Amino acid sequence: MTQPLPSFPYHPDPVATGVVVPSRTACRSCGRVRGYVYTGPVYAEDDLRGRLCPWCIADGSAAGRFEALFTDVLDDVPLDRLHAITRRTPGFAGWQQERWLIHCGDGAAFLGRAGAAELRQRPQAWEAVRAELGRGGWSAEQVEQHLGALSKDGQPTAYLFRCRVCDRWLAYTDAA
Repeated sequence: MTQPLPSFPYHPDPVATGVVVPSRTACRSCGRVRGYVYTGPVYAEDDLRGRLCPWCIADGSAAGRFEALFTDVLDDVPLDRLHAITRRTPGFAGWQQERWLIHCGDGAAFLGRAGAAELRQRPQAWEAVRAELGRGGWSAEQVEQHLGALSKDGQPTAYLFRCRVCDRWLAYTDAA
């Protein structure tokens, strides 16, 4: 019988986002077959994708043993939160370099990919993407075309987050 998955405050449902999947593979960190493995990005010397259990990610033992990181944080955040996000939280796969969004001095919770339909249901996230694209030198027409083309299952896509402090919806977009 498989035990309940560990809690990941910064990635509340890694099964729903597709980076934790059922598996009979033994974890390279603890050697146990626990019923699930992590299939998301692992930045380490060894090829560990699909070879670590969520429990070894949650307790930090996989990061410690393999000097592994599971995501990247580009903004300033306190060191304890940086380690919680990069070393004890499942990451997510993007088309280019993934980035964890920070808001209110803490990492936001990653909720998954989103297309135009999903972002329209969260106006704060829709506006966050619109503002980011506008700062990137895109014309208003290009921004609206890009927003309308967002696909949850294709590209371009958006990555949806929610601030753990103020509950604000956040997002950014990416494509190959």
